[in-house]
Amino acid sequence: MGRLTGGDPSLLRRINSAVVLHALRSSDALTLTDLTRITGLSRPTVEGVTEGLIEGGLVVEAAPEEGETRRQGRPARRFRFRAEAGHLLGVEIGPHRVAALISGLDGRIIGAGSREVSEAAPADERLDRVRAVVADVLRRTGVPRANLRAVGVGTPGIVEADGTVRLGTALPGWTGLALGERLRRSFRCPVIVENDANAAAVAEHWKGAATDSDDIVFVLAGLSPGAGSLIGGRLHRGYGGAAGEIGALHLLGRGVTPEHLLSTTDEPLHPLDEQAVAEVFALARGGDEQARAAVDRFIQRLVHDVAALVLALDPELVVIGGWAAGLDGVLQPLRDELARFCLRPPRVALSLLGEAAVGTGALRLALDHVEEQLFAVEGTVTARR
Repeated sequence: MGRLTGGDPSLLRRINSAVVLHALRSSDALTLTDLTRITGLSRPTVEGVTEGLIEGGLVVEAAPEEGETRRQGRPARRFRFRAEAGHLLGVEIGPHRVAALISGLDGRIIGAGSREVSEAAPADERLDRVRAVVADVLRRTGVPRANLRAVGVGTPGIVEADGTVRLGTALPGWTGLALGERLRRSFRCPVIVENDANAAAVAEHWKGAATDSDDIVFVLAGLSPGAGSLIGGRLHRGYGGAAGEIGALHLLGRGVTPEHLLSTTDEPLHPLDEQAVAEVFALARGGDEQARAAVDRFIQRLVHDVAALVLALDPELVVIGGWAAGLDGVLQPLRDELARFCLRPPRVALSLLGEAAVGTGALRLALDHVEEQLFAVEGTVTARR
């Protein structure tokens, strides 16, 4: 990079604005003296930038703290970031439910909602259910739709950059669905669509079990498991968005599918029939020999699938989410298997976010998009962990 010479005043203003705004967003309220000290900018520069941010609606003068007094004159002016200047949505679209979270520009969640949906529901019905959940959350929080700055969406399937689901076998009518385009008709802001396991990985890194780790694998464990990975704190999607599709590993010489492995009869379980799966695990906990054997087979497949990804990526941490996160004894077999195959076995933990992981990650993706706009300078963004 060439040295910044100051020859472009508009670029300098954008840099200074980003620096001041970043400082304000990281604090409750700051004085001009505080901002000068934190940013290293001159007081006149900070004053000018702050006034510009106030005019732009991103900053407001804060009320004096209760009991704040000065011996002479008024209390020092304090300024805060206006998190309410815009709002973000995180949407989860799953086989059995759709859900939405809403936050201000600081990422603090102020509302949530969900609705059940049949696994057999066609695409149009599922999308109608999404719109209904979003409308309900907006109504209950009093947020105008026009105040949304970005919408993040987590969905099963391999997702292309434009939000089209290239392959999605978990939901009827999902393969080839222009999901991003369909949802953008309902909003006046950008819509970012991401694979659900990828979104969950982002969520665990933001607010869950992986806040202190930048190299992680998140496993969305079920009959057809998927995984999301962060390398150096950045989401790894792969060339075509298909990284982490460990549910397809049975095709590589391990032809028995998980729904056969977990069956206690000659008939495979339906991949989306969570009730049938729960019954098998309940029987296993009750001592049923066939069910216990089925659960053991399933866990062995799961740990082999995870081991394949761990060998390729060498993560610091593996987080297990999805309904399999509630299995009794899933962690120890996974640790034992990884110790057998890996030169440096990673730590293994259960998800701290549970069923909220996908929606929370979708919200984080929307926040990432807005941060790129707020802090962008000539096509670059401020560094994030």
